[in-house]
Amino acid sequence: MDVLWHNQTLFKNIDVFDLDYLPEEYLHRDRQISQLASNLRPALMKSRPINTLCLGPPSTGKTTAVKLLFKEIEDVSDVVIPVYVNCQIINSKQQVFAKIFEKVHGYALPSYGTPFTKVYYSILNKILDDEKVLVVALDDLNVILDDKVLNEILHSLIKAHEEVDGVKIGVIGISTDVRIAERFDIYVGSIFHPDEVLFPPYSREEIYDILHSRAKFGFYPGALTDEALEKIVDLTHEAGDLRFGIYLLKMAGVEAEKRASKRIEVRDIEAVCEDGWKVFLRKGVLALNSIERALLKLIYSSSNDMTTGQLYRQFKEIVQISYAKFHEVLMKLEHLKLIDTAYRKGRGKSRVVIKKYDSKLVLDALNEFKF
Repeated sequence: MDVLWHNQTLFKNIDVFDLDYLPEEYLHRDRQISQLASNLRPALMKSRPINTLCLGPPSTGKTTAVKLLFKEIEDVSDVVIPVYVNCQIINSKQQVFAKIFEKVHGYALPSYGTPFTKVYYSILNKILDDEKVLVVALDDLNVILDDKVLNEILHSLIKAHEEVDGVKIGVIGISTDVRIAERFDIYVGSIFHPDEVLFPPYSREEIYDILHSRAKFGFYPGALTDEALEKIVDLTHEAGDLRFGIYLLKMAGVEAEKRASKRIEVRDIEAVCEDGWKVFLRKGVLALNSIERALLKLIYSSSNDMTTGQLYRQFKEIVQISYAKFHEVLMKLEHLKLIDTAYRKGRGKSRVVIKKYDSKLVLDALNEFKF
């Protein structure tokens, strides 16, 4: 029998399948990494770097690109202070600058009681005195729902050199909303002219290469059958989210070990697939605000596919919203691959909203959040 013994494992390095793991091979993003590196290069020479926006759908390599460059900067330079901020977790002005303060000073702020102005000027004076350049990456910038807070954070960073002469700060914004710049107010918009680095969705061939690479570093040779890999690639391409494929690789490996098998087979993928969809959809819903979740719930609660006009009329009874704003929300749901839309022939041209997933899975994910 070709089975694992109690002290054997399929995993050479299970950490390879963690979503925050920085891969040994960063594939199919040479142009983006080169553009980002060029924008950061002035900081290595004690000059202000070029502000940048990394734009694209979820799971297209934006965060990984920035983290890999930050790691390299920390390895080769003592001039630049790179600060990564996850706006899913840290999303107020005070929290963002507390995170920056900790990286700049090397110790955390007291949990309460320090005025923002004192924190702010302490950061600026410290990097000026130490002759450092600060680079702040704001990941999932679009998750900061309050436009006022979003603009206050950006304004405080990009206008710092006017507050303390000689301070050099660069900003990298990472956003799944490619129209994030429309939320910048007149003051930010007039001075923040970032270079845009676009991260398009991966093709099926690119997904195959990336997942094959993860499997190579994560499993022992021969552990993953070709058929199982192809199945995961197909499912990942359908989902449009590389994280889904990485999750399936890990959980299929765990499932195969439960069977004491030396090989991961298609049946292991099928056994973990439903839970994988739940995890994937939960993460998608997490990226939405309350209005966007309400629209998604209406779409998946309906028994039939609706035209955009029909959907708008029903949604307006729930949320007072202009058609322009409704269209923007609908496009975000499609951009995040939670729905599809298609034109339908008939009298005139009408666009139909199509559910991509089993309604129960989506509604279960939505019910975990309070509207």
